[in-house]
Order: sequence, then structure tokens, then C-alpha cells
Amino acid sequence: MSIDLPLSIDRDAAEPMNAQLVTQLRAAMREGRLAAGERLPASRALAGLLGVSRTVVTEAYEQLYAEGWLEGRHGSGTYVTDGVAADPAPRPEEPRSLPGGTRRPARPGEIDLRPGMAWVGALDTPAWRRAWRLAAGMPPQQRQEPHGVPGLRVALADYIRRSRGVACPVDGLLITRGATNGLDLLAATVLRPGDRVGVEEPGYRRARSVLEGRGAEIVPCPVDEHGLIVDGLPDDLRLVYATPSHQYPMGGVLPVPRRQALLAWARRTGALIAEDDYDGEFRYDVAPLPALYGLDPDVVVYLGTSAKILTADMGVGWLVGRPDLVAAIALRREELNDRTAVVPQHALRLFLERGDLDRHVRRMRGEYARRREVVVRALDGLRLRGDTAGLHLVLDLPHAVAERVARDAADHGVLVDPMERHHAGPRSFGGLVVGYGSAGSAAELRAGCAIVRELACAARSGRGASGAAR
Repeated sequence: MSIDLPLSIDRDAAEPMNAQLVTQLRAAMREGRLAAGERLPASRALAGLLGVSRTVVTEAYEQLYAEGWLEGRHGSGTYVTDGVAADPAPRPEEPRSLPGGTRRPARPGEIDLRPGMAWVGALDTPAWRRAWRLAAGMPPQQRQEPHGVPGLRVALADYIRRSRGVACPVDGLLITRGATNGLDLLAATVLRPGDRVGVEEPGYRRARSVLEGRGAEIVPCPVDEHGLIVDGLPDDLRLVYATPSHQYPMGGVLPVPRRQALLAWARRTGALIAEDDYDGEFRYDVAPLPALYGLDPDVVVYLGTSAKILTADMGVGWLVGRPDLVAAIALRREELNDRTAVVPQHALRLFLERGDLDRHVRRMRGEYARRREVVVRALDGLRLRGDTAGLHLVLDLPHAVAERVARDAADHGVLVDPMERHHAGPRSFGGLVVGYGSAGSAAELRAGCAIVRELACAARSGRGASGAAR
């Protein structure tokens, strides 16, 4: 067979010959010059055409197999994966986000290094399938309990106690569709239109939107490398939304003195603290820190989710607070006709009761630690923040450089988040938020970070994108 593509190998280049071939074939598939389902030449034939050893071609094919670009068909050969779609439209004219700051979905072949997503590759296990099969066989309920399935609440209370150091009363636990849904229910219960609510700055954009949707006046509350700056919090706030275990997106861990000061402030002012513990299970320097809720359950409402532990598709989270407050939230929830699907609740219950969730979390701690190490090594020489916990870190860059690198990286098929989108007001921090939960493989993660690093170094030195990563 022959291949009608301008492939070439530069023997004098610093880049290994197999890496050159990977780059050229990947570009051909991304741009549609190699179409989905098209057969590639046998490794021996392509090696002969290029005048290289067969090993160069087989190593390149293996890399593209690992990234999901290629697939083998028994007795037939090597083909471009059926799911790979060409993206021939020029990127510079395309919107990089949807109206309102919503990020566009990644296209096939793009390396998605944006934060907020868990790796789901480890979920396809017999235990996972068994839990869903048994859950689907549960008889339907005549009337759904607004607090959630009782068995799940018992299992979750035990899990939260073991994993997050929180003594969680079952009557103080309500099952939600996720942390954002829990925040919305809390806001619908305790806020009146015009109430002032503090949100970390920079912080979680979706939390701001939820609170604004309930009529709150958002008060940006500055953070530093350690998290929320407690000194100077206004006394007239009704609620403060915080991520003390791994500040989103900066990655700081709120020190104990600040935690105590924040709780004392809430006690003195009568405010509530909404603690979003979105990825608190994952730390790489010390054991996971106890949740803030455990220090003062009277003033803290604890929000958790299965989205970062398992997958966002499960659609199950939890809210923990004072039993009287949780009872009021449950009543408000009934008024809103808000509910969490029952089958996913039973699936999570079974996953918990059989010990499968604990085993999964232990396995994922190791997996994410390895992925974090890949990112840190690939970005060697650049300043990183918040890399001791969670599923993302921050690459510290000046504002203009970060935005330029994000644009250029997208043109190279790598998606990263500029820090700009996490600010509500004037930008206090520059940089890129790099997630390592959604990349398909360590090789893909390494390749994407290598492109980001090269573009960042080029931008800082004044070189253009044409001199990097192509």
C-alpha cells in the first residue's frame, strides 16, 4: 500500500524520528487528510517509503494506539479509529466558549486539560456494572423521600466519617444531584433577594451563577496561595461559599488558624459557611484533611459530590448540616419539586455497602498521583501552584501570556483554562488551570503538557506560536 501524505523524517532534528511521525500522522487525522475508518500502510511498507527502520513506525503506531487515534482489526491491519472526526474549520474564527462563559465540549482528537473532570477509565469494572444492574431491579417508590434513599444516607454518613473525619448524623444528611444542586437548595432556603453572599475571588463560576439566580448580591472575597483571606470579611454577609480543602481554582489549603478565624467570624455575625468539598479525597503530600464542617457543625453546611470520585454522569451528591436546617431544606425541596433520581442512589448505595467505593478511591489516589507527577515533570521549570491535592494545578503566568498560550494551545488541539474565566472582577492572578482528570492516557497528558510548556516558554521569551509545538 501507499499513502498520499507529505510525510517526511528529518534525521538531523532533535525530536526523535518516531515522535516526528506521531506528530505528522496526528495532524493528518485531526485535519481530515486521514479520514475515520481509513486503513494505514503496514509498518514495514511505511518504513520502506520513509527510509527508516520498521521500529520507528511501530513505535509511532503504538503511541497513536494508546492515544485512541488508531485501532487494529484482526487479520486486516491498522485503521483510523471510527470515532475520530475531522475538524477542518479554521480555529481562530471559532468561538472558544459559549455565551455566558460556558466552555465548549472537546472535539475528537483534542487533548482536554481543563479542570473539573474525573477520569472515568477505571469505572468499567464488574463491581460498577453489578451495582447498576441491581439498582435497576429495585422496585419503584410510590413517593420519593426528599432527604434521599434511607439506605444511601446511612452508607454515606459512614463513608464521610471514615474518609473526611466528619461525624455525620443521618438526620443531618440530604441526598442531592451534586454539590451545585446542594448549594442551590441551601440558597433557596436561607437567602432572601438582596442578601449579600461572599464567594472566593477567583472562584467557582457556577457557584456565583447559582447564588445570583437566587437573588443574592455577590461579594467577591479575595484569596491568596493558602485560600480565603478571612481578615476583612464584611460583617453583613448572610453566607460565604468556600473551598477550604483545595481552593478552586488556585489550589490552596486553608490553614488551621484561618479555619478557626472563619468559624469565629461566622459565629459572631450569624452567617453560614457553605463548604464545597469537591475533591477532598485526593491529596498527595499528606492524608486528606478533615472537613471544616467537623470543627463547627452549627455554622457550616458541607457539600459533597460523586462527580470527582466516580463520574458526573452518576448525578448524586450530598448536603450535611444541622438537622433542623436540613429539615427546612427538605421542605423547601418538596416545594420546588426538586429530586434526585432513585436508581443512581441505589447504585451508589450498593457501591458503598460492598466496599467498592473505598477500593476505587484508593486506586484513584494512586492513579491521580501518577498523573500529577506526569504533569509536574512535563511542566518542569515553570512555576506551579496547588499541586499537592485534587485533580488540577495552576501554571503561574502573567495575564497576557496565559491568554496567548491558551489560544495557541487550542490551535494545537490542547484545551486549557486561562485564570481569567475564574474571576468575577479585576484579575488578581494570572495563569492557566491545568486539569489531569480527563486526559485519556498518561501519554496524552504528557504530550498535551509538553505543547503547553513549549508555548509558554516561547511566549515568555517573545517567540510566536509558529516557533513552538508545530
